[in-house]
Amino acid sequence: MVKKIICELKNHSPFTSFGALTGIVLMLIFRHISHETAHTLFYVFHPLHVFLSALVTTAIYRRYQTDVKKGALRTAVKVLLIGYVGSVGIGTLSDSLIPFWGEQLLGMSPQHHHIGFIEKWWLINPLALAGIGIAWVRPWSKFPHAGHVLLSTWASLFHMMMAAHGHFSFWSYFGVFLFLFLAVWLPCCLSDIMFPLFFIKDRDAAKRLSQCSCRSR
Repeated sequence: MVKKIICELKNHSPFTSFGALTGIVLMLIFRHISHETAHTLFYVFHPLHVFLSALVTTAIYRRYQTDVKKGALRTAVKVLLIGYVGSVGIGTLSDSLIPFWGEQLLGMSPQHHHIGFIEKWWLINPLALAGIGIAWVRPWSKFPHAGHVLLSTWASLFHMMMAAHGHFSFWSYFGVFLFLFLAVWLPCCLSDIMFPLFFIKDRDAAKRLSQCSCRSR
């Protein structure tokens, strides 16, 4: 499993770097953005990220799960928990927690700790459940991984821009790039492939899935 994680991280890093660069470009374009506008844009990209993550994470598990004979209710609860934690839990780490830590280390002034599934529970949770429901009916996971990376990058960016209040030093761009990379690199790798793999009991299927994902990037 360690080798699989290293493989995934290695293959994620080039596009994650590109995604972080797009964040810096947006940061330059919207450097004078208000807190309110940054807040609005965060709640555009973060919900979309959660929905897509729920869709892909649940679909991967559904396609390779082998314990469906143990009861429909038990299966449904397990799928729900995997899809929810893999999208909302990891998405919160990626879009909110790591950016918040970056804001503190970079000397920004976050007014609030924005946790989407709490602050706007009526938006984030239904979208996560919708992604899980769609994947339950049709476990199709071939959505471009680029979409996941970019949505997460931009959500993380606007979370940090809420705390910056339009004031950026020259060095803050390098710091933001670093935290955008970290906020997406490990969490997206975990939620897309590695997290559902932990719950697939068919080791041969899990091995084929991880090998396929490493070769395809």
